[in-house]
Amino acid sequence: MTTKIAIQGIKGSFHHQVVKEYFSENVAIDECLSFEELIDSLLSGKSDQAVMAIENSIAGPIIPNYALIDKNNLHIIGEHYLSIHQNLMALKGQKIEDIKEVHSHPMAILQCMDFLKQYPNIKLVEDKDTAETARRIQEKQLTGIAAIASKTASEMYDLEIIAPEIQTIKNNMTRFVIIKKQNSFLPENEINRASIKFELDHKRGSLAAVLNVMSDCKLNLTKIQSLPKIETPWKYSFFVDVTFEKYEDFAKAKTLLNIMAEYFKILGEYKNTKPLSSES
Repeated sequence: MTTKIAIQGIKGSFHHQVVKEYFSENVAIDECLSFEELIDSLLSGKSDQAVMAIENSIAGPIIPNYALIDKNNLHIIGEHYLSIHQNLMALKGQKIEDIKEVHSHPMAILQCMDFLKQYPNIKLVEDKDTAETARRIQEKQLTGIAAIASKTASEMYDLEIIAPEIQTIKNNMTRFVIIKKQNSFLPENEINRASIKFELDHKRGSLAAVLNVMSDCKLNLTKIQSLPKIETPWKYSFFVDVTFEKYEDFAKAKTLLNIMAEYFKILGEYKNTKPLSSES
């Protein structure tokens, strides 16, 4: 039976590239033009799993996606890091001097701002997806408009790269998570990363106490992000990623955090695949 994977974007997008690298078996793709549509695909059973961008080494975490995973009680079962190479592409025969507008996903535009600032007369237009923009330029034969997208997209939609590798920071990586409706249970000796959420009483030192517990339990905190609770002014949810060498250390931390926090939830326990070259 073929596994169906939901992605944000279309074939040729970076999400599609992750599917090709992460899944060894042949899979079917469900193209979704928003993360909300991706979640709906998963919840409705249209897809079995989904690939979702969660943070970028330049632009930082995509907090609304953590909130979507949390709100819909989905489970993170894995992760994949992708080196991002952004390219400026247009219909064949055009040069940078011919371009009046650049269309792409806002994250892609943000990642290429140093290059784009060299051309103040070019209008920047935010779009839903990098590859979809490339496809539209080819389908509608749009002259004077360029897309920022992957080399795969340029090949798939027969566009010419007029400026390669335009991302500001050449070592630009995006972390993607693999999500499912049901948790996927790994043997404890294979689990060395977790994503958690907790809420604390609004009093002095409460966050510091939690961070001390994590440290005492030998957890390496790789990311912490707060998100306001809309229904409760001045209260925040904290989304945290941790890594650890021994699962029993994390199990001990879970027990303590469950007592200390007003609310505690595990978004996923899975295998850390962070490349050694990107360790801070």
